[in-house]
Amino acid sequence: MMGLVRGQMEEEMVPFTLMVIMEGCTIGLTILTKTAMNGGMSPFVFIAYTNALGSILLLPCSFFFHHRGSEAAAGGRIEQPLFTLPLMLRFFFLGLTGVAISQNLAFFGLYYSSPIVVCVMGLLIPAISFLLSIITRTTKLDWRSSSIRVKVIGTLISIMGAIFVQVYKGPSMRKAASDDKLEAKINPPLLIFYSTPDRWVLGSTLLAASSLSVCVWNIIQVGTIKQYPQVMKVVSFYSLAGTIQCSIFSLIMERNINAWKLKLNMELLLIIITAIFGSVIRSTVHVSCAEMKGHLYVPMFKPFGIVFATAFGLTFFTNSLHYGSVIGAVITGMGYYTVTWGNIREDELLRKGHNSKDAADDQKVPLLQEDSQV
Repeated sequence: MMGLVRGQMEEEMVPFTLMVIMEGCTIGLTILTKTAMNGGMSPFVFIAYTNALGSILLLPCSFFFHHRGSEAAAGGRIEQPLFTLPLMLRFFFLGLTGVAISQNLAFFGLYYSSPIVVCVMGLLIPAISFLLSIITRTTKLDWRSSSIRVKVIGTLISIMGAIFVQVYKGPSMRKAASDDKLEAKINPPLLIFYSTPDRWVLGSTLLAASSLSVCVWNIIQVGTIKQYPQVMKVVSFYSLAGTIQCSIFSLIMERNINAWKLKLNMELLLIIITAIFGSVIRSTVHVSCAEMKGHLYVPMFKPFGIVFATAFGLTFFTNSLHYGSVIGAVITGMGYYTVTWGNIREDELLRKGHNSKDAADDQKVPLLQEDSQV
């Protein structure tokens, strides 16, 4: 009995712990990236090199990840070939929306704002996805449905929080003393959370546009996974497509040859760590947790980034975290969880409807059999 309880606790705690660690590491890397870009690193170079190394690492890992699954399913249905024109077109647009457009917008948004604004605008994804589903008429705006009403309310709350972050930055939550300001001028800080002068509204707008691009990517990805269910292979090939697109765009935008020359410094280390973490570790953990706990489990941890960003901003930085950002983040987080709760409610209703239909079919089968026997 104790062994069963312990096994159940481990089954719950392991994915929970991993997801929390992933969010903490993501915020940590975001702060490091902000520091490197403020130090003169070209965002175009960083995006191109990071995605190139990530694709090189992810491609063989994806085939290894699905090797056992392929052996287990060898006697099942015939899998669709990977290199077909429809799938290749999907990989192209997945790379365009999920890598090239979204990452360039996100990193420039980070450059003009701060890591907590990145978290806030990332929380708009469920709300934007819901609005897109209404615009494309894949979701019917039925006010009689409780899940629809919940998602509408959550969307409005999320948008209000994002607007609040844009229009009101507010005073610093932890102000630097005069001695600290003098020390910062003499010795620049090792890490940067927020820098002045900023372009707060522009950075927020770019990050919101990045979230819109991610929502379009999500729509394309759902249809792609239905055609080819080996998720990690899909990720590796659209990452490769996105890398090629990013490289072409970066070469056009960044023509300074010296910016492309890598040295043995923090920038090279950051590129390597980001590529390994973002392309291999985080992707593998997300896919594994989604398979274990369901497709809505991973998004539930997105607001944890606000907690980490706030904790890092208050603990290690002065004049970096503002009241407006934190208040807006809390409001947006409430909207995020409200929309997510609506999605969970909708899934439950669909599952119940599906189970009721199966039960009705099961009840009909014996009657049909009896009729055939007569």
